[in-house]
Amino acid sequence: MTFMRPLFLCVALAAAALLADRAAGVAAAPPHRDAPAPAFTLPLADGAGSLSLASLKGHPVYLNYFASWCPPCNAEAPSLSKLAVRYAKKGLVVVGIDELESAKQALGFKNKYHLPYRVVLDADGSVGAAYGVYALPVHVFIRRDGKVASYHPGEMDAAQIGAELAKITE
Repeated sequence: MTFMRPLFLCVALAAAALLADRAAGVAAAPPHRDAPAPAFTLPLADGAGSLSLASLKGHPVYLNYFASWCPPCNAEAPSLSKLAVRYAKKGLVVVGIDELESAKQALGFKNKYHLPYRVVLDADGSVGAAYGVYALPVHVFIRRDGKVASYHPGEMDAAQIGAELAKITE
């Protein structure tokens, strides 16, 4: 079990850094249900341009805030990959938002879990701050009209995520 101590220390330090920034007043309040989702344009992790939330209007959108060091993010990733494929037929667009990491780390995570959706970089945490992200993971479900349907901080299981996706893809 002693081999796990360095991992837990790294996770704790990274989480503390994220939380310190947010506690210092950097993060806004999370978006409320039926409020317009905060606009953003972020670079794609693969370097092939950028993605704006405005370009997704008319589609149900699921934003998944994650980081490669986050144990719950790693636990959720296999389910997210399957759900993204399942709900794509209903027009769902899934966007992974890597919080405060490099493109190399984001692409490593995407490749490790064979994520079929786009991953963008929030390298400075500004978009996460606009969404009230103070810990990871965070799940934001956005209706076709661009308004927030629900906001869930913390780990969710596949059934919980699937239930939220069903609501926004009806």
